[in-house]
Amino acid sequence: MAEPPVLLVIADSLAHHGPERAHPADHPRIWPVLAAAELGWRCELVARVGWTSRDAWWALTQDPRVWAATGQAGAVVLAVGGMDTLPSPLPTALREQLRYLRPPALRRVARAAYGWAQPRLSPLGRPVALPPRLSVEHLELCRAALHALRPDLPVIGTLPSVHRSAAYAGVHAGRPAAERALRVWSATSGVPLVDLRAAVGEHVLSGRGNPDGLHWGWEGHRSVADAVVAQVRATTAAQVRASGVGGLS
Repeated sequence: MAEPPVLLVIADSLAHHGPERAHPADHPRIWPVLAAAELGWRCELVARVGWTSRDAWWALTQDPRVWAATGQAGAVVLAVGGMDTLPSPLPTALREQLRYLRPPALRRVARAAYGWAQPRLSPLGRPVALPPRLSVEHLELCRAALHALRPDLPVIGTLPSVHRSAAYAGVHAGRPAAERALRVWSATSGVPLVDLRAAVGEHVLSGRGNPDGLHWGWEGHRSVADAVVAQVRATTAAQVRASGVGGLS
């Protein structure tokens, strides 16, 4: 009996954080697992806190688990880009390097200083973690690489979510430019987009999500799963129709 297809999701922490904490990649209530179950597929989630579109490209090119899943995938969801839009007044590279500081006491002091400065500098609104031009560039690299391997493989992107996080002083000034750039990329590349703001905006901004103001509760995960399933089905149905037309010509 053939194995069911894989829903390959490359994502940030929004894919696996629930209303209180982070969860394993096979937790039954996170949206990638919910979506795969609804489709009758298996879920392969590759994600990490703070991942941007650039990290998705690195995962696609460097992680052998992603390579294996790509061959079995029924669709790939690039659920990154939200982190790209958040204020990053201190260099992203600086945040990433804090883990390497030694001794541990110095690392703790440096992290505390970063945590103190981030919300106080975030009202500047810029720079963002990854400018829209670079976000789109790395997403297009992902799309091109996937379609070079599997020309028929549905690739789906996402529009950024919203937040009310004190860690970023509630500031999300980078989102509108990112959405514009992503919509242009979608129109030119043919990659459909799931609008995360439409799916979870009211849920997050009303305070029903994670108390951190960034991640979602189970209601949000269910809404995103529904939106992803609808888009996967619409995309695969469109491919079947296009294939049928081609076969008659």
